[in-house]
Amino acid sequence: MTSDEDFIIQLALDKGVIKQAQLAAARERIAQHTDLTTAPPKILDLLYAEKIIEPAQISKVLADEFGMHTVDLNMVRTPSELISVLPRTLAARYLVFPISKEGNVLRLAISDPLDVSALDDLGHVLKLTLEPCVAPAEDIRQAIERFYGKDAASIEQLLNNFSASEGLDSATAAAPGTSNEGDAPIIKLVHAVILEAIQRRASDIHLEPLEKRFRVRYRVDGVLLEVENPPKRLQPAILSRLKIMANISIAEKRIPQDGRIQVNMGGKSLDLRVSSLPTAHGESIVMRILDKEGLQLGLPELGFFSDDQAIMERLISLPDGIMLVTGPTGSGKTTTLYSCLHFINKPDRKIITVEDPVEYQLGGINQVPVRHDVGMTFASALRAMLRQAPNIVMVGEIRDLETAEIAINASLTGHMVFSTLHTNDAPGAVTRLIDIGVKPFLVSTSLRAAMAQRLVRKVCKQCKKPYTPAPTELRALNITPQQAAAANFMKGAGCPNCNGTGYRGRYGIFEVFVINEELQRMIYENAGTSKLRDKARSLGMRTMREDGIRKVVNGATTIEEVVSITVGDAN
Repeated sequence: MTSDEDFIIQLALDKGVIKQAQLAAARERIAQHTDLTTAPPKILDLLYAEKIIEPAQISKVLADEFGMHTVDLNMVRTPSELISVLPRTLAARYLVFPISKEGNVLRLAISDPLDVSALDDLGHVLKLTLEPCVAPAEDIRQAIERFYGKDAASIEQLLNNFSASEGLDSATAAAPGTSNEGDAPIIKLVHAVILEAIQRRASDIHLEPLEKRFRVRYRVDGVLLEVENPPKRLQPAILSRLKIMANISIAEKRIPQDGRIQVNMGGKSLDLRVSSLPTAHGESIVMRILDKEGLQLGLPELGFFSDDQAIMERLISLPDGIMLVTGPTGSGKTTTLYSCLHFINKPDRKIITVEDPVEYQLGGINQVPVRHDVGMTFASALRAMLRQAPNIVMVGEIRDLETAEIAINASLTGHMVFSTLHTNDAPGAVTRLIDIGVKPFLVSTSLRAAMAQRLVRKVCKQCKKPYTPAPTELRALNITPQQAAAANFMKGAGCPNCNGTGYRGRYGIFEVFVINEELQRMIYENAGTSKLRDKARSLGMRTMREDGIRKVVNGATTIEEVVSITVGDAN
Protein backbone atom coordinates (compact mmCIF):
# COMPACT_ATOMS: atom_id res chain seq x y z
CA MET A 1 0.00 0.00 0.00
CA THR A 2 1.13 3.56 -0.72
CA SER A 3 1.29 6.10 2.07
CA ASP A 4 -1.81 7.82 0.61
CA GLU A 5 -3.71 4.53 0.67
CA ASP A 6 -2.57 3.92 4.24
CA PHE A 7 -3.90 7.33 5.21
CA ILE A 8 -7.27 6.79 3.46
CA ILE A 9 -7.72 3.30 4.94
CA GLN A 10 -6.94 4.60 8.42
CA LEU A 11 -9.48 7.39 7.96
CA ALA A 12 -12.10 4.85 6.86
CA LEU A 13 -11.38 2.76 9.95
CA ASP A 14 -11.59 5.76 12.26
CA LYS A 15 -14.91 6.85 10.75
CA GLY A 16 -16.39 3.35 10.94
CA VAL A 17 -16.78 3.04 7.16
CA ILE A 18 -14.92 -0.26 7.23
CA LYS A 19 -14.34 -2.78 10.02
CA GLN A 20 -10.95 -4.15 10.99
CA ALA A 21 -12.07 -7.70 10.22
CA GLN A 22 -13.14 -6.73 6.67
CA LEU A 23 -9.80 -5.03 6.11
CA ALA A 24 -7.86 -8.03 7.40
CA ALA A 25 -9.83 -10.39 5.15
CA ALA A 26 -9.13 -8.15 2.14
CA ARG A 27 -5.42 -8.09 2.89
CA GLU A 28 -5.45 -11.88 3.19
CA ARG A 29 -7.01 -12.20 -0.27
CA ILE A 30 -4.34 -9.91 -1.72
CA ALA A 31 -1.64 -11.95 -0.02
CA GLN A 32 -3.01 -15.10 -1.70
CA HIS A 33 -2.60 -13.55 -5.17
CA THR A 34 -0.45 -16.09 -7.07
CA ASP A 35 -0.81 -15.01 -10.70
CA LEU A 36 2.71 -13.84 -11.59
CA THR A 37 1.52 -12.32 -14.90
CA THR A 38 -0.60 -9.70 -13.17
CA ALA A 39 0.04 -7.32 -10.31
CA PRO A 40 -1.95 -7.89 -7.12
CA PRO A 41 -4.93 -5.54 -6.79
CA LYS A 42 -4.68 -2.42 -4.66
CA ILE A 43 -6.60 -2.75 -1.45
CA LEU A 44 -8.97 0.15 -2.19
CA ASP A 45 -9.75 -1.27 -5.64
CA LEU A 46 -10.48 -4.66 -4.07
CA LEU A 47 -12.75 -3.12 -1.43
CA TYR A 48 -14.64 -1.23 -4.16
CA ALA A 49 -14.92 -4.29 -6.42
CA GLU A 50 -16.31 -6.44 -3.61
CA LYS A 51 -18.80 -3.70 -2.60
CA ILE A 52 -17.39 -3.63 0.94
CA ILE A 53 -17.22 0.15 0.66
CA GLU A 54 -18.53 2.60 -1.92
CA PRO A 55 -16.35 5.27 -3.58
CA ALA A 56 -18.83 7.91 -2.39
CA GLN A 57 -18.14 6.89 1.22
CA ILE A 58 -14.41 7.48 0.80
CA SER A 59 -15.13 10.84 -0.86
CA LYS A 60 -17.23 11.84 2.16
CA VAL A 61 -14.48 10.76 4.59
CA LEU A 62 -11.83 12.74 2.69
CA ALA A 63 -14.05 15.80 2.36
CA ASP A 64 -14.78 15.82 6.10
CA GLU A 65 -11.09 15.43 6.91
CA PHE A 66 -10.02 18.38 4.72
CA GLY A 67 -13.01 20.62 5.39
CA MET A 68 -14.43 20.31 1.86
CA HIS A 69 -17.84 19.53 0.41
CA THR A 70 -18.75 16.49 -1.67
CA VAL A 71 -20.54 16.79 -5.01
CA ASP A 72 -22.77 14.38 -6.96
CA LEU A 73 -21.65 14.85 -10.56
CA ASN A 74 -24.72 13.02 -11.88
CA MET A 75 -26.75 16.03 -10.74
CA VAL A 76 -24.37 18.66 -12.18
CA ARG A 77 -25.23 20.49 -15.40
CA THR A 78 -22.02 22.29 -16.31
CA PRO A 79 -22.43 25.39 -18.56
CA SER A 80 -20.58 25.12 -21.85
CA GLU A 81 -18.45 28.18 -21.02
CA LEU A 82 -16.72 26.18 -18.30
CA ILE A 83 -15.77 23.46 -20.75
CA SER A 84 -13.67 26.06 -22.58
CA VAL A 85 -12.21 27.39 -19.30
CA LEU A 86 -10.83 23.96 -18.40
CA PRO A 87 -9.71 22.05 -21.55
CA ARG A 88 -10.26 18.31 -21.68
CA THR A 89 -6.53 17.62 -21.72
CA LEU A 90 -6.13 19.27 -18.30
CA ALA A 91 -9.32 17.73 -16.91
CA ALA A 92 -8.16 14.24 -17.91
CA ARG A 93 -4.53 14.75 -16.81
CA TYR A 94 -5.40 15.96 -13.31
CA LEU A 95 -8.72 14.05 -13.05
CA VAL A 96 -10.79 17.12 -12.22
CA PHE A 97 -14.10 18.44 -13.52
CA PRO A 98 -15.41 22.06 -13.55
CA ILE A 99 -18.67 22.73 -11.71
CA SER A 100 -19.17 26.50 -11.61
CA LYS A 101 -17.29 29.79 -11.83
CA GLU A 102 -17.91 33.04 -10.00
CA GLY A 103 -15.54 35.86 -10.81
CA ASN A 104 -12.00 34.54 -10.49
CA VAL A 105 -13.03 31.47 -8.45
CA LEU A 106 -13.43 28.13 -10.23
CA ARG A 107 -15.28 25.43 -8.32
CA LEU A 108 -14.23 21.97 -9.45
CA ALA A 109 -14.50 18.33 -8.45
CA ILE A 110 -11.36 16.43 -7.45
CA SER A 111 -10.92 12.84 -6.33
CA ASP A 112 -7.74 13.15 -4.27
CA PRO A 113 -7.41 16.10 -1.84
CA LEU A 114 -3.98 14.73 -0.90
CA ASP A 115 -2.59 15.69 -4.32
CA VAL A 116 -1.84 19.30 -3.43
CA SER A 117 0.69 19.76 -6.24
CA ALA A 118 -1.98 19.05 -8.89
CA LEU A 119 -4.16 21.87 -7.58
CA ASP A 120 -1.17 24.21 -7.45
CA ASP A 121 -0.26 23.38 -11.05
CA LEU A 122 -3.85 23.85 -12.25
CA GLY A 123 -4.26 27.16 -10.44
CA HIS A 124 -1.02 28.41 -12.00
CA VAL A 125 -1.98 27.30 -15.54
CA LEU A 126 -5.58 28.59 -15.38
CA LYS A 127 -4.66 31.74 -13.41
CA LEU A 128 -7.75 31.17 -11.25
CA THR A 129 -8.46 30.57 -7.58
CA LEU A 130 -9.62 26.96 -7.22
CA GLU A 131 -12.35 25.82 -4.81
CA PRO A 132 -12.19 22.01 -4.74
CA CYS A 133 -15.03 19.60 -3.90
CA VAL A 134 -14.59 15.86 -3.59
CA ALA A 135 -16.15 13.25 -5.90
CA PRO A 136 -15.26 9.62 -6.72
CA ALA A 137 -12.63 9.25 -9.44
CA GLU A 138 -14.91 7.14 -11.65
CA ASP A 139 -17.67 9.76 -11.44
CA ILE A 140 -15.19 12.40 -12.63
CA ARG A 141 -14.08 10.21 -15.57
CA GLN A 142 -17.72 9.67 -16.59
CA ALA A 143 -18.48 13.39 -16.30
CA ILE A 144 -15.50 14.22 -18.53
CA GLU A 145 -16.72 11.73 -21.13
CA ARG A 146 -20.31 12.91 -20.82
CA PHE A 147 -19.66 16.64 -21.19
CA TYR A 148 -16.51 16.72 -23.31
CA GLY A 149 -17.55 13.73 -25.44
CA LYS A 150 -15.77 10.57 -26.50
CA ASP A 151 -14.24 12.35 -29.49
CA ALA A 152 -13.94 15.72 -27.78
CA ALA A 153 -10.15 15.60 -28.06
CA SER A 154 -10.33 15.37 -31.84
CA ILE A 155 -13.00 18.07 -32.02
CA GLU A 156 -10.91 20.24 -29.72
CA GLN A 157 -7.93 19.68 -32.00
CA LEU A 158 -10.01 20.76 -34.98
CA LEU A 159 -11.09 23.89 -33.14
CA ASN A 160 -7.44 24.60 -32.34
CA ASN A 161 -6.77 24.50 -36.08
CA PHE A 162 -9.10 27.47 -36.45
CA SER A 163 -7.47 29.33 -33.58
CA ALA A 164 -4.15 28.94 -35.36
CA SER A 165 -5.62 30.18 -38.67
CA GLU A 166 -6.60 33.75 -37.94
CA GLY A 167 -6.86 34.55 -41.64
CA LEU A 168 -9.40 31.82 -42.39
CA ASP A 169 -12.32 33.05 -44.46
CA SER A 170 -15.29 31.24 -42.94
CA ALA A 171 -17.46 31.94 -45.95
CA THR A 172 -15.10 30.10 -48.29
CA ALA A 173 -14.24 27.37 -45.80
CA ALA A 174 -17.58 25.74 -46.44
CA ALA A 175 -17.82 26.52 -50.14
CA PRO A 176 -18.29 23.43 -52.28
CA GLY A 177 -16.25 22.69 -55.34
CA THR A 178 -12.92 23.95 -54.03
CA SER A 179 -9.90 21.79 -54.65
CA ASN A 180 -9.19 21.18 -50.98
CA GLU A 181 -12.80 20.66 -49.91
CA GLY A 182 -12.09 17.25 -48.37
CA ASP A 183 -9.28 18.71 -46.27
CA ALA A 184 -11.05 21.87 -45.09
CA PRO A 185 -11.06 21.99 -41.28
CA ILE A 186 -14.68 23.22 -41.23
CA ILE A 187 -15.79 20.08 -43.07
CA LYS A 188 -13.88 17.85 -40.68
CA LEU A 189 -15.44 19.68 -37.75
CA VAL A 190 -18.98 19.22 -39.07
CA HIS A 191 -18.33 15.52 -39.72
CA ALA A 192 -16.88 15.12 -36.22
CA VAL A 193 -19.99 16.68 -34.65
CA ILE A 194 -22.27 14.30 -36.57
CA LEU A 195 -20.07 11.29 -35.83
CA GLU A 196 -19.98 12.03 -32.11
CA ALA A 197 -23.78 12.38 -32.02
CA ILE A 198 -24.19 9.00 -33.70
CA GLN A 199 -21.72 7.36 -31.33
CA ARG A 200 -23.62 8.77 -28.37
CA ARG A 201 -26.89 7.31 -29.76
CA ALA A 202 -28.39 10.79 -30.12
CA SER A 203 -31.76 11.14 -31.80
CA ASP A 204 -31.29 14.82 -32.65
CA ILE A 205 -28.49 17.35 -33.12
CA HIS A 206 -29.37 20.95 -32.23
CA LEU A 207 -27.21 23.82 -33.49
CA GLU A 208 -28.56 27.01 -31.96
CA PRO A 209 -27.20 30.53 -32.63
CA LEU A 210 -27.43 32.57 -29.42
CA GLU A 211 -26.42 36.19 -28.89
CA LYS A 212 -22.81 35.56 -27.85
CA ARG A 213 -22.23 31.88 -28.54
CA PHE A 214 -23.10 29.06 -30.92
CA ARG A 215 -24.60 26.22 -28.89
CA VAL A 216 -24.46 22.54 -29.88
CA ARG A 217 -26.63 20.00 -28.07
CA TYR A 218 -27.45 16.32 -28.58
CA ARG A 219 -30.71 14.69 -27.52
CA VAL A 220 -29.88 11.31 -25.98
CA ASP A 221 -32.73 9.16 -24.64
CA GLY A 222 -35.00 12.19 -24.76
CA VAL A 223 -32.71 14.47 -22.72
CA LEU A 224 -30.73 17.35 -24.25
CA LEU A 225 -27.01 17.26 -23.49
CA GLU A 226 -24.83 20.28 -24.23
CA VAL A 227 -21.38 19.57 -25.65
CA GLU A 228 -18.36 21.68 -26.49
CA ASN A 229 -19.43 24.74 -28.47
CA PRO A 230 -17.60 25.93 -31.60
CA PRO A 231 -16.52 29.59 -31.61
CA LYS A 232 -19.28 32.01 -32.53
CA ARG A 233 -17.27 33.25 -35.53
CA LEU A 234 -17.51 29.78 -37.15
CA GLN A 235 -21.32 29.83 -37.05
CA PRO A 236 -21.86 30.97 -40.70
CA ALA A 237 -19.39 28.43 -42.06
CA ILE A 238 -20.86 25.51 -40.11
CA LEU A 239 -24.44 26.39 -41.04
CA SER A 240 -23.52 26.85 -44.70
CA ARG A 241 -21.73 23.50 -44.79
CA LEU A 242 -24.75 21.69 -43.30
CA LYS A 243 -27.14 23.38 -45.74
CA ILE A 244 -24.95 22.31 -48.65
CA MET A 245 -24.89 18.73 -47.35
CA ALA A 246 -28.70 18.82 -46.98
CA ASN A 247 -29.10 20.21 -50.51
CA ILE A 248 -30.97 23.34 -49.42
CA SER A 249 -30.29 26.92 -50.47
CA ILE A 250 -27.44 28.66 -48.62
CA ALA A 251 -28.58 32.01 -50.06
CA GLU A 252 -32.05 31.81 -48.48
CA LYS A 253 -31.92 32.77 -44.80
CA ARG A 254 -35.35 34.35 -44.35
CA ILE A 255 -37.66 31.33 -44.43
CA PRO A 256 -37.61 27.80 -42.93
CA GLN A 257 -36.16 25.04 -45.12
CA ASP A 258 -36.06 21.25 -44.93
CA GLY A 259 -33.52 18.84 -46.36
CA ARG A 260 -31.91 15.45 -45.89
CA ILE A 261 -28.38 14.13 -45.39
CA GLN A 262 -27.37 10.50 -45.88
CA VAL A 263 -24.34 9.19 -43.98
CA ASN A 264 -22.66 5.81 -43.71
CA MET A 265 -21.16 4.61 -40.45
CA GLY A 266 -19.68 1.17 -40.00
CA GLY A 267 -21.54 -0.14 -43.03
CA LYS A 268 -24.85 1.19 -41.68
CA SER A 269 -26.78 3.83 -43.62
CA LEU A 270 -28.38 6.62 -41.60
CA ASP A 271 -30.64 9.45 -42.70
CA LEU A 272 -30.45 12.90 -41.11
CA ARG A 273 -33.58 14.98 -41.58
CA VAL A 274 -32.49 18.63 -41.52
CA SER A 275 -34.67 21.58 -40.54
CA SER A 276 -33.46 25.19 -40.63
CA LEU A 277 -35.35 28.00 -38.89
CA PRO A 278 -34.43 31.72 -39.01
CA THR A 279 -33.95 33.18 -35.50
CA ALA A 280 -32.85 36.54 -34.12
CA HIS A 281 -29.16 35.55 -34.08
CA GLY A 282 -28.94 33.33 -37.17
CA GLU A 283 -30.43 30.12 -38.50
CA SER A 284 -31.15 27.35 -36.00
CA ILE A 285 -30.58 23.90 -37.48
CA VAL A 286 -31.94 20.66 -36.04
CA MET A 287 -30.91 17.32 -37.54
CA ARG A 288 -33.02 14.31 -36.66
CA ILE A 289 -31.06 11.05 -36.92
CA LEU A 290 -33.19 8.30 -38.42
CA ASP A 291 -32.01 4.72 -37.93
CA LYS A 292 -33.90 2.16 -40.03
CA GLU A 293 -32.88 -0.67 -37.73
CA GLY A 294 -35.02 0.85 -35.00
CA LEU A 295 -38.10 0.18 -37.10
CA GLN A 296 -37.57 -3.57 -37.22
CA LEU A 297 -38.20 -3.99 -33.51
CA GLY A 298 -40.68 -6.58 -32.37
CA LEU A 299 -43.55 -5.59 -30.12
CA PRO A 300 -41.75 -6.77 -26.94
CA GLU A 301 -38.79 -4.49 -27.77
CA LEU A 302 -41.20 -1.55 -27.98
CA GLY A 303 -42.11 -2.20 -24.34
CA PHE A 304 -45.26 -4.32 -24.59
CA PHE A 305 -45.85 -6.92 -21.90
CA SER A 306 -47.25 -10.21 -23.14
CA ASP A 307 -50.91 -9.34 -22.42
CA ASP A 308 -50.81 -6.00 -24.25
CA GLN A 309 -48.76 -7.59 -27.02
CA ALA A 310 -51.48 -10.19 -27.60
CA ILE A 311 -54.10 -7.42 -27.82
CA MET A 312 -51.96 -5.43 -30.27
CA GLU A 313 -51.25 -8.43 -32.49
CA ARG A 314 -54.98 -9.12 -32.70
CA LEU A 315 -55.83 -5.49 -33.46
CA ILE A 316 -53.25 -4.91 -36.18
CA SER A 317 -54.24 -8.17 -37.90
CA LEU A 318 -57.90 -7.10 -38.31
CA PRO A 319 -59.13 -6.94 -41.93
CA ASP A 320 -60.67 -3.46 -41.71
CA GLY A 321 -61.25 -0.47 -39.45
CA ILE A 322 -59.07 2.31 -38.05
CA MET A 323 -56.28 1.94 -35.51
CA LEU A 324 -54.97 5.21 -34.06
CA VAL A 325 -51.74 5.85 -32.16
CA THR A 326 -51.82 9.06 -30.11
CA GLY A 327 -49.32 11.12 -28.17
CA PRO A 328 -47.27 14.31 -28.40
CA THR A 329 -44.38 14.90 -30.78
CA GLY A 330 -41.43 12.67 -29.89
CA SER A 331 -43.47 10.01 -28.11
CA GLY A 332 -42.48 7.24 -30.54
CA LYS A 333 -45.69 7.05 -32.59
CA THR A 334 -43.86 6.62 -35.91
CA THR A 335 -41.63 3.84 -34.57
CA THR A 336 -44.68 2.01 -33.19
CA LEU A 337 -46.61 2.31 -36.45
CA TYR A 338 -43.70 1.12 -38.57
CA SER A 339 -43.05 -1.78 -36.22
CA CYS A 340 -46.71 -2.75 -36.61
CA LEU A 341 -46.40 -2.54 -40.40
CA HIS A 342 -43.23 -4.63 -40.24
CA PHE A 343 -45.15 -7.25 -38.24
CA ILE A 344 -47.95 -7.54 -40.82
CA ASN A 345 -45.86 -6.96 -43.96
CA LYS A 346 -46.40 -10.23 -45.82
CA PRO A 347 -46.13 -10.98 -49.57
CA ASP A 348 -49.90 -11.46 -49.85
CA ARG A 349 -50.69 -7.96 -48.55
CA LYS A 350 -50.33 -4.61 -50.27
CA ILE A 351 -49.38 -1.77 -47.93
CA ILE A 352 -49.34 1.91 -48.94
CA THR A 353 -48.39 4.83 -46.70
CA VAL A 354 -48.74 8.58 -47.14
CA GLU A 355 -46.35 10.64 -45.00
CA ASP A 356 -45.12 14.20 -44.54
CA PRO A 357 -42.26 13.56 -45.07
CA VAL A 358 -41.30 9.92 -45.65
CA GLU A 359 -39.03 9.46 -42.65
CA TYR A 360 -37.91 5.88 -43.25
CA GLN A 361 -37.82 3.91 -46.49
CA LEU A 362 -38.89 0.30 -45.98
CA GLY A 363 -38.75 -2.61 -48.40
CA GLY A 364 -42.01 -4.12 -49.61
CA ILE A 365 -44.09 -1.04 -48.74
CA ASN A 366 -45.27 1.67 -51.15
CA GLN A 367 -44.56 5.04 -49.54
CA VAL A 368 -46.03 8.28 -50.87
CA PRO A 369 -44.62 11.67 -49.76
CA VAL A 370 -46.92 14.65 -49.25
CA ARG A 371 -46.05 17.57 -51.55
CA HIS A 372 -48.14 20.65 -50.83
CA ASP A 373 -46.42 22.65 -53.58
CA VAL A 374 -48.06 20.49 -56.28
CA GLY A 375 -51.31 19.82 -54.44
CA MET A 376 -50.36 16.36 -53.14
CA THR A 377 -51.98 16.64 -49.71
CA PHE A 378 -52.86 13.85 -47.31
CA ALA A 379 -56.42 13.84 -48.66
CA SER A 380 -55.54 13.81 -52.37
CA ALA A 381 -52.85 11.16 -51.86
CA LEU A 382 -55.25 9.02 -49.85
CA ARG A 383 -57.89 9.20 -52.60
CA ALA A 384 -55.36 8.07 -55.20
CA MET A 385 -54.01 5.32 -52.94
CA LEU A 386 -57.43 3.71 -52.61
CA ARG A 387 -57.54 3.23 -56.37
CA GLN A 388 -54.37 1.11 -56.00
CA ALA A 389 -56.39 -1.59 -54.18
CA PRO A 390 -54.30 -1.79 -50.99
CA ASN A 391 -55.10 -4.08 -48.07
CA ILE A 392 -53.50 -1.78 -45.49
CA VAL A 393 -53.16 2.00 -45.52
CA MET A 394 -51.10 4.19 -43.21
CA VAL A 395 -51.77 7.92 -43.03
CA GLY A 396 -48.95 9.80 -41.30
CA GLU A 397 -51.37 12.03 -39.40
CA ILE A 398 -55.07 12.90 -39.48
CA ARG A 399 -55.03 16.69 -39.40
CA ASP A 400 -58.33 17.80 -40.91
CA LEU A 401 -61.90 16.73 -41.67
CA GLU A 402 -61.21 15.86 -45.32
CA THR A 403 -58.42 13.43 -44.47
CA ALA A 404 -60.41 11.94 -41.59
CA GLU A 405 -63.50 11.32 -43.73
CA ILE A 406 -61.51 9.64 -46.51
CA ALA A 407 -59.69 7.45 -43.98
CA ILE A 408 -62.99 6.45 -42.37
CA ASN A 409 -64.59 5.69 -45.74
CA ALA A 410 -61.55 3.55 -46.58
CA SER A 411 -61.97 1.61 -43.34
CA LEU A 412 -65.65 1.06 -44.08
CA THR A 413 -64.87 -0.35 -47.53
CA GLY A 414 -62.59 -3.17 -46.43
CA HIS A 415 -59.25 -1.46 -45.69
CA MET A 416 -57.28 -1.48 -42.47
CA VAL A 417 -56.15 2.09 -41.77
CA PHE A 418 -53.37 3.12 -39.37
CA SER A 419 -52.79 6.73 -38.41
CA THR A 420 -51.73 9.10 -35.62
CA LEU A 421 -53.39 11.91 -33.69
CA HIS A 422 -52.07 14.44 -31.20
CA THR A 423 -54.11 13.78 -28.04
CA ASN A 424 -53.15 13.33 -24.40
CA ASP A 425 -54.77 9.94 -23.90
CA ALA A 426 -56.36 7.14 -25.90
CA PRO A 427 -60.10 7.89 -25.31
CA GLY A 428 -59.35 11.50 -26.30
CA ALA A 429 -58.91 10.30 -29.90
CA VAL A 430 -62.70 9.90 -30.15
CA THR A 431 -63.35 13.47 -29.02
CA ARG A 432 -60.63 14.78 -31.33
CA LEU A 433 -62.18 13.13 -34.39
CA ILE A 434 -65.62 14.50 -33.50
CA ASP A 435 -64.14 17.97 -32.85
CA ILE A 436 -62.68 18.17 -36.36
CA GLY A 437 -66.12 17.37 -37.79
CA VAL A 438 -66.47 13.58 -38.14
CA LYS A 439 -69.98 12.36 -37.33
CA PRO A 440 -70.15 10.29 -34.11
CA PHE A 441 -71.86 7.38 -35.89
CA LEU A 442 -68.95 7.15 -38.35
CA VAL A 443 -66.41 7.14 -35.52
CA SER A 444 -68.29 4.43 -33.62
CA THR A 445 -68.56 2.27 -36.75
CA SER A 446 -64.99 2.56 -38.01
CA LEU A 447 -62.71 2.95 -34.97
CA ARG A 448 -61.34 -0.37 -33.73
CA ALA A 449 -58.91 0.93 -31.12
CA ALA A 450 -56.79 3.89 -30.06
CA MET A 451 -53.49 3.60 -28.25
CA ALA A 452 -51.76 6.40 -26.35
CA GLN A 453 -48.07 6.14 -25.57
CA ARG A 454 -45.12 7.91 -23.98
CA LEU A 455 -41.42 7.03 -23.81
CA VAL A 456 -39.58 6.35 -20.57
CA ARG A 457 -35.86 5.72 -20.15
CA LYS A 458 -34.68 2.18 -19.40
CA VAL A 459 -32.46 1.47 -16.43
CA CYS A 460 -28.95 0.72 -17.71
CA LYS A 461 -28.41 -3.04 -17.70
CA GLN A 462 -24.70 -2.79 -16.93
CA CYS A 463 -24.91 -0.67 -13.77
CA LYS A 464 -28.40 -1.34 -12.43
CA LYS A 465 -28.69 -2.45 -8.85
CA PRO A 466 -31.60 -3.03 -6.44
CA TYR A 467 -32.72 -0.14 -4.29
CA THR A 468 -35.50 0.62 -1.82
CA PRO A 469 -37.66 3.63 -2.74
CA ALA A 470 -38.54 6.14 -0.07
CA PRO A 471 -42.18 6.18 1.15
CA THR A 472 -42.71 9.51 -0.62
CA GLU A 473 -41.66 7.92 -3.93
CA LEU A 474 -44.08 5.03 -3.44
CA ARG A 475 -46.90 7.47 -2.65
CA ALA A 476 -46.15 9.44 -5.83
CA LEU A 477 -47.32 6.44 -7.88
CA ASN A 478 -49.76 5.04 -5.29
CA ILE A 479 -47.74 1.84 -5.09
CA THR A 480 -49.27 -0.28 -2.32
CA PRO A 481 -47.16 -2.01 0.37
CA GLN A 482 -48.19 -5.35 -1.15
CA GLN A 483 -46.89 -4.29 -4.57
CA ALA A 484 -43.70 -2.88 -3.04
CA ALA A 485 -43.04 -6.09 -1.11
CA ALA A 486 -43.10 -8.16 -4.31
CA ALA A 487 -41.36 -5.54 -6.48
CA ASN A 488 -37.92 -5.65 -8.06
CA PHE A 489 -37.00 -1.95 -7.90
CA MET A 490 -33.84 -1.09 -9.85
CA LYS A 491 -31.78 2.05 -10.35
CA GLY A 492 -28.68 2.70 -12.46
CA ALA A 493 -25.55 3.73 -10.57
CA GLY A 494 -24.02 5.37 -13.64
CA CYS A 495 -21.29 3.88 -15.82
CA PRO A 496 -19.51 4.55 -19.16
CA ASN A 497 -22.16 2.48 -20.95
CA CYS A 498 -24.86 5.01 -20.02
CA ASN A 499 -22.63 8.13 -19.84
CA GLY A 500 -23.16 8.22 -16.10
CA THR A 501 -26.92 8.80 -16.32
CA GLY A 502 -28.07 5.39 -15.06
CA TYR A 503 -30.28 5.03 -18.14
CA ARG A 504 -29.64 3.61 -21.60
CA GLY A 505 -32.33 3.44 -24.28
CA ARG A 506 -36.07 4.04 -24.07
CA TYR A 507 -39.27 2.16 -24.59
CA GLY A 508 -42.96 2.83 -24.35
CA ILE A 509 -45.66 2.85 -21.74
CA PHE A 510 -49.06 2.32 -23.28
CA GLU A 511 -52.79 2.83 -22.85
CA VAL A 512 -54.77 0.56 -25.20
CA PHE A 513 -58.40 1.66 -25.70
CA VAL A 514 -60.24 -1.19 -27.44
CA ILE A 515 -63.72 -0.44 -28.78
CA ASN A 516 -66.48 -2.93 -27.96
CA GLU A 517 -70.26 -2.72 -28.44
CA GLU A 518 -70.86 -0.76 -25.24
CA LEU A 519 -68.26 1.83 -26.14
CA GLN A 520 -69.58 1.98 -29.71
CA ARG A 521 -73.00 2.89 -28.34
CA MET A 522 -71.51 5.57 -26.06
CA ILE A 523 -69.54 7.08 -28.97
CA TYR A 524 -72.71 7.07 -31.11
CA GLU A 525 -74.46 8.97 -28.29
CA ASN A 526 -71.55 11.47 -28.24
CA ALA A 527 -70.40 10.66 -24.72
CA GLY A 528 -67.53 12.77 -23.35
CA THR A 529 -63.93 11.65 -22.95
CA SER A 530 -64.20 11.22 -19.17
CA LYS A 531 -67.20 8.88 -19.49
CA LEU A 532 -65.49 6.84 -22.21
CA ARG A 533 -62.37 6.65 -20.07
CA ASP A 534 -64.28 5.52 -16.96
CA LYS A 535 -66.12 2.87 -18.96
CA ALA A 536 -62.94 1.60 -20.60
CA ARG A 537 -61.20 1.34 -17.22
CA SER A 538 -64.14 -0.61 -15.82
CA LEU A 539 -63.68 -2.99 -18.78
CA GLY A 540 -60.00 -3.50 -17.90
CA MET A 541 -58.09 -0.74 -19.72
CA ARG A 542 -54.84 0.19 -17.99
CA THR A 543 -53.76 3.83 -18.03
CA MET A 544 -50.24 4.81 -19.06
CA ARG A 545 -49.39 5.44 -15.41
CA GLU A 546 -50.59 1.97 -14.44
CA ASP A 547 -48.55 0.44 -17.25
CA GLY A 548 -45.60 2.51 -16.06
CA ILE A 549 -46.06 1.17 -12.52
CA ARG A 550 -45.85 -2.37 -13.89
CA LYS A 551 -42.53 -1.52 -15.52
CA VAL A 552 -41.22 0.15 -12.34
CA VAL A 553 -42.17 -2.86 -10.24
CA ASN A 554 -40.49 -5.07 -12.85
CA GLY A 555 -37.23 -3.09 -12.53
CA ALA A 556 -37.29 -1.83 -16.12
CA THR A 557 -37.52 1.89 -15.34
CA THR A 558 -37.68 4.17 -12.31
CA ILE A 559 -40.39 5.93 -10.34
CA GLU A 560 -38.98 9.35 -11.33
CA GLU A 561 -39.34 8.56 -15.03
CA VAL A 562 -42.96 7.43 -14.81
CA VAL A 563 -43.98 10.32 -12.54
CA SER A 564 -42.44 12.91 -14.87
CA ILE A 565 -43.96 11.42 -18.04
CA THR A 566 -47.45 10.72 -16.67
CA VAL A 567 -47.90 13.79 -14.49
CA GLY A 568 -51.36 14.41 -15.97
CA ASP A 569 -52.49 10.82 -15.51
CA ALA A 570 -52.62 10.67 -11.73
CA ASN A 571 -56.03 9.01 -11.53
